[in-house]
Amino acid sequence: MQSNRRTAIQGAAALTLAVTMPLAFGQKKITLGFSQIGAESEWRTANTESVKSAAKEAGIDLKFADAQQKQENQIKAIRSFIAQKVDVIAFSPVVETGFETVLKEAKAAKIPVILTDRAVSTKDDSLYVTFMGSDFLEEGRKAGRWLVEKMKDNKGEVNIVELQGTVGSAPAIDRKKGFEEVIKADPKFKILRSQTGDFTRAKGKEVMQAFLKSDAKKINVLYAHNDDMAIGAIQAIEEAGLKPAKDIIIISIDAVKGAFEAMMQGKLNVSVECSPLLGPQLMKAVKEVVAGKPVPKRIVTEEGIFPMEVAAKEFPKRKY
Repeated sequence: MQSNRRTAIQGAAALTLAVTMPLAFGQKKITLGFSQIGAESEWRTANTESVKSAAKEAGIDLKFADAQQKQENQIKAIRSFIAQKVDVIAFSPVVETGFETVLKEAKAAKIPVILTDRAVSTKDDSLYVTFMGSDFLEEGRKAGRWLVEKMKDNKGEVNIVELQGTVGSAPAIDRKKGFEEVIKADPKFKILRSQTGDFTRAKGKEVMQAFLKSDAKKINVLYAHNDDMAIGAIQAIEEAGLKPAKDIIIISIDAVKGAFEAMMQGKLNVSVECSPLLGPQLMKAVKEVVAGKPVPKRIVTEEGIFPMEVAAKEFPKRKY
């Protein structure tokens, strides 16, 4: 009698477990640890907003860390995510190198890593599942092609100053490389000066002031690795009594609303698009990785190029 009762209780317990287990698994929220570079530009703010709202919409528990543009903060955040046993880690690396050790720690903890917006430089690409974001090299080439076409009838030298992004970051390296690859075909294009403006408006203005101090009469073109630096540089150009987009042709990258406003005011010639709206794409990849589905090693964002002539027409459609 006793053994029958025990069997019945065990059977009922097994049944309860069988019913509640799928429910529990179905209800288990995916936890994503995301380390953002900082809030250095309009682009980055839009990128953060996209990640946060997409996580909410996808029902993913997001643990968000702002690295304030410091690699050590980012490494600390990734270690904290590992300690918290999150399901997936995603981050936009401040710079390309120096992440190998912490990525090995994530791999040892069996936590998959997704790179967003920027890549890392590593010999072992099994340390991350996928890299999603723009083709920075192609953005640089687009900027170069636009300039070559714009200046095709210009016989004299074309002197360019360049505002680079954060030193050692993937976009700064590739946007420089892609641009130079295109313009070097014609010896009339010369980069007079090239210096980092760290992707910020304030630094962009400061560096442009220094460029103008030494070479104001020689500068024909400004190539800025992002819109925020270009907008800072526009202020410096105006303060020096020159007309931006007329006296100095200005090319930048990102195509944020601020750039469209500058183009509509006739102060910026062209902006190459780099979309920050990676949130939905990231959440889709996170769900696929957790479900054990295969994810492509490289997911490229599709983007365009916007000269000032189309700015007013395109502006109402911009989401960032």
